[in-house]
Amino acid sequence: MTALATLPMYDWPEERARVDAFYTRLRTLVPELPAALTRPDTAEGLHALWRNSSLLLGQTCWGPMGAGLAAHVHVLAQPGYDDVPGGRGPNYRSALIMRAGAPCPEPALDGPALPPGLDRLRPAINAPDSLSGCLALMHDAALPDLPARALATGSHRASVRAVAEEAADFAAIDCRSWALALRHEPTARALTVTGWTALRPGLPFITARATPDPLRARLRDALMQLGAHLVTKETA
Repeated sequence: MTALATLPMYDWPEERARVDAFYTRLRTLVPELPAALTRPDTAEGLHALWRNSSLLLGQTCWGPMGAGLAAHVHVLAQPGYDDVPGGRGPNYRSALIMRAGAPCPEPALDGPALPPGLDRLRPAINAPDSLSGCLALMHDAALPDLPARALATGSHRASVRAVAEEAADFAAIDCRSWALALRHEPTARALTVTGWTALRPGLPFITARATPDPLRARLRDALMQLGAHLVTKETA
């Protein structure tokens, strides 16, 4: 079967050259990787690809992992987030964005820092199974009904637009996605970070359970050579 690879989590159109360059560096270390990344154009296609036994390299979210994906894959490593506000080593936060409100600096401690009154406002979420966009906020703000009353947008970028365009009042945006929005999404400039979720493990690199152990070890080592972090009990 033909090997597959996908790195979809920060693959914004403006960032594809950067994503492809990272992947090219990986291929120099692991030549068994396919010549090009697969880029599904639907959420259903991405979820199917994550579960494909030919997936040699992928990146996913801990939300789908907790919803059953973990039975189909091995975690290889986790990316670093030290280069963006809200990140620390292999861990990240989500920025709570609103059209107005008191700006909130990044918390010094690991826990959340969220404004009151979110239960009276309408959220935008990228997906109900997203750790950064939904599940973390449900936990940290004690909002068990969040998915039921949220506008599901399909992506962090679409959630940014929804808040800016007044279709929703707030959204939780993975800190790297928020950095990308500030760089590439004009509507983000009208928004304010009014809170942060707690630090949690970032988006893991994965491979199919069928990947042979020696190749899995080489993939892990290659990712770590390029700045990824070994997954430990503390980060997984």
